Amino acid sequence: MSLQRDIIAKLGVKPVIDTDEEIRRRVEFLKEYVVKSGVDGLLIAISGGIDSAVAAGLCKIATDELTAEKGREFKTVGVFQPYGEQVDISDSYAVADAFQLKYRVETNIEEAVNEIALEAEYGLKSIGVHRHLSRGGKGNVKARTRMVVQYALAFELNLLVVGTDHASEAITGFFTKYGDGAVDITPLSTLNKRQVRQLAQKLGVPQSVLDKAPTAGLWEGQTDEAELGISYDDNSDYLEGKTISPEAQEKLERQYIKTEHKRAPIPGI
Repeated sequence: MSLQRDIIAKLGVKPVIDTDEEIRRRVEFLKEYVVKSGVDGLLIAISGGIDSAVAAGLCKIATDELTAEKGREFKTVGVFQPYGEQVDISDSYAVADAFQLKYRVETNIEEAVNEIALEAEYGLKSIGVHRHLSRGGKGNVKARTRMVVQYALAFELNLLVVGTDHASEAITGFFTKYGDGAVDITPLSTLNKRQVRQLAQKLGVPQSVLDKAPTAGLWEGQTDEAELGISYDDNSDYLEGKTISPEAQEKLERQYIKTEHKRAPIPGI
C-alpha cells in the first residue's frame, strides 16, 4: 500500500461525501456519546473560524434533539476565548447567533497566558537561558490555557469538551499537543477541510466566517497555509486520493511522518 493510501485509510477520509448524510451521522454520534457519558451536554470553543462554527452547529442540533427526545434540557455552551482584544470576535458571536446558542461564556486568557509565560522565562533564567518565550512557544501556551479553562467550565457544568480537529489538520499535525488536540470528542475527524466547508455551507455558517483565511489565531497575521506552505486545496485533494504536485505531496508526507507523535498513543515501557 502506498503511503497516500495508508494515510487516507488511517484518517478515514472519503473521496466524496453526501453532506446531509454526514451531518446526520455526526449529530447521531454526538447524541449517542452524550447519553452514554451521562453528561448534560456539550461545550465548544468558538474561535470565529469555520471548523469551530461547524462543530458548534452540529452540537446545537444534537443537544436540541436530545432535549426533545429525553424530556430534559441538554445544553450546548459556546465559549469565546480571546487573548486580549480579538479583532474578529464579532465572528464568534455571529456563529452563536446563527445557531441560536442560549449559553455563551467569554473568558479572556491574556492575563493567565502572560503569567505562565513569565514563570517559564524565570525557569529558563535559572538554568542560564535569558530570553522570552518564542512566538511558537507562547502560541502553544495560549492553546493549552484555553483547554484548561474549557475543562474547568465543563467539569462544573457536567459537559463534554468538543474538539474541532479534522483530517486536514491531522495529516500535517497542525494542532497543539495537549492544547486544541486535548478534547473528549471530535465530530469532524474524518473530514478534510473542503468537506468541512461543504458542511458549513449546508448548516448556515455566517458568510463572514466562510470568507476568512483559515488561522489558528496564535499570533497576529498567522494563517494556516502560509505557516505550512501547503494549500488546503492540495491537502484536500491528497486526502481524496487525487494526484497533486510532487512538491506538495512530499511536504504533506514529510509533515505526516514528522508529527506522528501527536497522533500516536503516549509511549511507555
